[in-house]
Amino acid sequence: MLTSRVKYPHSVAHKFVVLIVEDEFLIRLNAAEMVRELGYEVIEAADAEHAIELLENTADIAIVFTDIQMPGSMDGLGLLATVRDRWPPIALLVTSGQVEPAVEDLPAGARFLAKPYVQRQLGQHLHALTG
Repeated sequence: MLTSRVKYPHSVAHKFVVLIVEDEFLIRLNAAEMVRELGYEVIEAADAEHAIELLENTADIAIVFTDIQMPGSMDGLGLLATVRDRWPPIALLVTSGQVEPAVEDLPAGARFLAKPYVQRQLGQHLHALTG
C-alpha cells in the first residue's frame, strides 16, 4: 500500500486539515502518513462517534476521509450524511475495499476511492476536493 509516493508542494495543502476515520489501526496509520506526506494536517478517529466529537470541537477540518464499514452505531455513509447536514462546507471522501456505494448513496459532492489505494490516487482526490 505504501507504493508510489507523490509530494505536492507543501504550500498547496498546508492550511487544510483532513480528519481520517478508520477503525483498522494500521490502515489508519498508513493513510495518515500518506496524507501528511502530501502536505496536509491530519486528525485521526477510530469510529464515527469519535469523528463527530472531533468535528464538534475542531473548527478547521476541511475534509473528512472515512471508511464505509466501521463498528459502532454509525457506518461511514451515515457519518458522511451527518457531516453534510451539520457541516456542509466540509469536503467528503469515502473509501472501502468491500463496498462500492452507488452515486445516489453518497452526499452531494462526495468522492469514492476504492481500497487498496496508493498515495497518488489519494492525493488526486484530496487536491480535487481542496481545489
